[in-house]
Amino acid sequence: MKKLFFVSALTLFSMSAFAQDDAANKVVVDQFRKDKEKSDKDLSDPKSSAKASYWMERAKLYENIALQGSEVDSSAAKTSLEAYKKVVELDKTKKGEPGKSAKEAENVIAGGEGTQLFNAFVKQGAEKYQAKNLTGALEMFTAAQEINKKDTLASLYGGIAAQQLDKKDVAKTQFEKYAANGGKDPSVFYGLAQLYREEKNFDKAIEALNMGLKQAPDNKDLKAEVVNILLASGNESKAISELEALAQADPKNIQNVVNLAILYDNMQRTAADSVKQLSAKMGSGSKSAASLTKNLEAEKGKIEVYDGEVKRISALIKKQPKNADLKRQLAEVNTKKKETLATIATMEGEVKTATEAAASSASSGSEQKLNDLKAKQKDASDKAIANYKKALEIDGANYDALYNLGVFYFNEAVQLKGEVDNMNMTEYQQRGKEVEGRVCGKFKKAKPYFEKAIQAKDEAEAKENLTTVNGVLEQFAGKGVACVEE
Repeated sequence: MKKLFFVSALTLFSMSAFAQDDAANKVVVDQFRKDKEKSDKDLSDPKSSAKASYWMERAKLYENIALQGSEVDSSAAKTSLEAYKKVVELDKTKKGEPGKSAKEAENVIAGGEGTQLFNAFVKQGAEKYQAKNLTGALEMFTAAQEINKKDTLASLYGGIAAQQLDKKDVAKTQFEKYAANGGKDPSVFYGLAQLYREEKNFDKAIEALNMGLKQAPDNKDLKAEVVNILLASGNESKAISELEALAQADPKNIQNVVNLAILYDNMQRTAADSVKQLSAKMGSGSKSAASLTKNLEAEKGKIEVYDGEVKRISALIKKQPKNADLKRQLAEVNTKKKETLATIATMEGEVKTATEAAASSASSGSEQKLNDLKAKQKDASDKAIANYKKALEIDGANYDALYNLGVFYFNEAVQLKGEVDNMNMTEYQQRGKEVEGRVCGKFKKAKPYFEKAIQAKDEAEAKENLTTVNGVLEQFAGKGVACVEE
């Protein structure tokens, strides 16, 4: 995440608007101290503190201290504001309307043209920030906004201070004010989007970025972050659309092309997983029915055995009608036959249920869904490869494009090898060698991309994959399998 930093403009407010040499400044500061002591002393005088004129003098004194002599009182702007409010309270005409001094004080409090109280708060806020008093700085910047509600400076600095204090809700409010008042700094909109992203409010994050793009339509960071947030929110299709537009607008920007390839790559992997799961689910129904049918036939085969035993024992009993052991054997066989017939009835029900479930799966659209997933996987695969190759046309040594394209073909080889592993002996004899040749071809296709990736950047992951590929190719060579590249 990008961090917002307090911009250098703050340092401007650390200098007096009336720059003087050190000696002259000392004289001014010393006078401020004397005047402050007198004003503070008169504060406890009931007669003085009851007059609007006293409060007006105090307000202007502390305002000047804030602007020119913060070493006398680092929070003088606050005292000045309180004094101006007191003037408004005390200076009333006989009709109860604001007097001349009250109107002047109201104009200052409202940030009227030519007034300096707003600057006094911002300056002392900047000084507190530089002194690492972030809480005090935020207080000053917030007060400044009350004086000039349309200003962007105090809301910008207030948001930065709040962010560093980890007061995220306050930071959002401050940055929202900055945006509403026409602020243009792209980093503010980026930072605001991050604050919303952290709380998974993706709609507000996108809204913040779009506000920033209105102010800075060509800002690449804001555009890229729109894509990142769309991905974080699970809106992959919209992210691809946005990235397609970025790649089209700036076709030489290799990062956009690589990111687009990665998105399509991720999409095809997700589709491949879904294909595998659905295929297994559909196959399990038919396999279950077949397995149960096989078991049922085996159980029915027992009846023939029992009938043969009944016939044999019955014939012996005719010859030996008083033989108790033969009678016992006949009873046992009849009992087992009866139990088997009951088992057969149960199994026939299970076979019927499994067969109906398999038929239901086929008729419920699973077949069509599987075909759609396979088409989606194929489309995403083609686009992933096309964009990886387009990136390599821009920069043939781009590590991400080289490595990911190698992984793409590597994974295809692994998936195809799974077919061979699942073959029975008959299937392998029929087409095992042919499929192995294609598997070998996929691994061979991946090899040069890993080699070039290592040349571009010496990364362990590429080295490990290359070692695996070389080992597999050696095994195929040892078996006499000819690699077939498609």
